[in-house]
Amino acid sequence: MVMLKPARLLDLGCGSGADLQPLRARYPDMQMIGIDRSAAMLAQAAARTPRWRRWLPGVLGGRQTALVRADIARLPIAPRSIDMAWSNMALHWQADLPATLREVQRCVRVGGLFMFSMLGPDTLRELRGALAEAGLPLRAHRFIDMHDVGDMLVEAGFAEPVMDMEHITLTFDTPAALYRDLADTGGHCALAARPRGLLTPRARARLDDALLRLRDDGRLPATMEIIYGHAWRGEPRQTEDGRAIIQFERGRRR
Repeated sequence: MVMLKPARLLDLGCGSGADLQPLRARYPDMQMIGIDRSAAMLAQAAARTPRWRRWLPGVLGGRQTALVRADIARLPIAPRSIDMAWSNMALHWQADLPATLREVQRCVRVGGLFMFSMLGPDTLRELRGALAEAGLPLRAHRFIDMHDVGDMLVEAGFAEPVMDMEHITLTFDTPAALYRDLADTGGHCALAARPRGLLTPRARARLDDALLRLRDDGRLPATMEIIYGHAWRGEPRQTEDGRAIIQFERGRRR
């Protein structure tokens, strides 16, 4: 169990604000900052946040909630000013995850906590297989293995990473229902070399047929691999100008 009472919490990729109220209930006295690139999502998050929390920061002291439009890869946050960073199902869309993790580490204070969830490489494996069977280029995002994410955390300056995962299988009546559900998530393939055009009706029919052959009891499966992780912001290993930091502990006299 993690015992922490953060004074400042950063929600990375807060989206429509679904996590803001549960986090507020868990840590009622903290200042919360929600970051997202989408103005439309932030408007929904603002609608979830009680107006008195948004407009009375002077009365609330450190307990207000701020919503900021920004890219989580370039955070408008002072170094070492955050006690806890939180990200729920947003990191997998980052084009350069190691750089994003370094940016998060920059903002978290020494001894602060980073907790997150993200999609793993088994996500949409049925769709990727169907694309290959239909002879179509990859249109599904490539997700990163949890062990590689753990290594990236350490390289970014976090310590003691703990990683876990689970598989969840969703089912759909038709390929169209699967496509519609994926579109409704607002996510997309972030591969730089992804196909830019639409599928032709003939290519779409081949993909539909390949997916339909995967049906189990009349339902089309779609696997989601969910990665969970947390890590602590470790002591800096070098100064800002690149010099290594070597720590010595004075021994106790007997």
